[in-house]
Amino acid sequence: MATRSKKFFSGIVKRFFGDRRHKDGKKEKDDLAAIAATEQRVFRYETLVAATSNFSPKHKLGEGGFGPVYKGRLEDGREVAVKRLGRGSQQGAREFENEALLLSRVQHKNVVNLYGYCAHGDDKLLVYEYVPNESLDKLLFSRGEEGVDRRKRKAELDWARRYKVILGVARGLLYLHESAQTTIIHRDIKASNILLDGRWTPKIADFGMARLFPEDQTHVNTRVAGTNGYMAPEYVMHGVLSVKADVFSFGVLLLELVAGRKNSTFASLPDADVGSLLEWAWKLYKKGQSVELLDPALSPAISVAEAEQVAMCVQLALLCTQADPKQRPDMNRVFVALSKITTTMTTTTTLVLEEPMAPGLPGRRYRRRSHGLTTTYTRGSTAAAPTNTAGESSSASSATASTTSTTTTSAARSSTTRVASHP
Repeated sequence: MATRSKKFFSGIVKRFFGDRRHKDGKKEKDDLAAIAATEQRVFRYETLVAATSNFSPKHKLGEGGFGPVYKGRLEDGREVAVKRLGRGSQQGAREFENEALLLSRVQHKNVVNLYGYCAHGDDKLLVYEYVPNESLDKLLFSRGEEGVDRRKRKAELDWARRYKVILGVARGLLYLHESAQTTIIHRDIKASNILLDGRWTPKIADFGMARLFPEDQTHVNTRVAGTNGYMAPEYVMHGVLSVKADVFSFGVLLLELVAGRKNSTFASLPDADVGSLLEWAWKLYKKGQSVELLDPALSPAISVAEAEQVAMCVQLALLCTQADPKQRPDMNRVFVALSKITTTMTTTTTLVLEEPMAPGLPGRRYRRRSHGLTTTYTRGSTAAAPTNTAGESSSASSATASTTSTTTTSAARSSTTRVASHP
């Protein structure tokens, strides 16, 4: 058993770092070997069979990208989720090993925790912490037909909790992009890959398509992998991958949390002239009606302050989904803006957000911003008209009322984008 598991872990290392002899490659191998040796992450197969009642259908939580996921309880009382690789799945095997490698390197409260792994004959399994509130999509997009328990939890997903999810996912992405040992680009940020624990803390999950980007690597070619509706246009059309691709996906997720609707669900949108949630958000924003995007289930109970917060979130989401990746803020600036919105809801300070242009859609060409328009939000009032950098009033459309901070989030500010990919 131990030999098979060591071979499994060695296979993960080899797949990602091959036979490279340079210093950084050797360090990566040494780091991963140290993890395997010191953290005792290898589970006995018999332990997982007992924990899941022999992988009973009654314990099945769902079907992942490479196989089923089961709920289990270990002898020490910990509840776990066990991912089991479907036999004969070559693509699943690559994603499985990818996830094992990447999650063995990270530890953050907004990233799902990998407890360990197991290799037993043809069976390969990953063991995670169990999160009781399921994935975000099952609650956010629930329409009431899934049972009493889920309807109750859907009702509990009020705006305050949704904002907690927004902030937590932003914090998790910031960690992956800037604080992990090596930059990690997730490539598949979406509601079904956000898990919610018992305290509604979001956990980014499913790293099967994620990519490592060492500091000395500037670009390589990449195949396109992800979910339609969440992928950035430059990635879909040209295979150009950077951290800004995750920023785009986050912007789409942010709009979905506001609206309670999927970006890819066209028929249910109130406006028949738009083809996606992203287009509808842009149309409402130009009219100064961003708050109308809000989930109808929340509208009756939302406060004036929360409505202002919603308007700013819509504008920030549009900045994250700009067609030109250089016009999108990085996750550090996104998180700072969201934090300021949270901490200054009861103050009279101001938040300045740059005016977005039309969001990016696959096939649509983009142009550089040729102006310096911004929208200034002051608590308890309608958003000021956009102004240019010289302070002159502009006739460009503005978002509705909002709050908070002296921080300026400028998507037009030039930043170095690490373009990277995988053979």
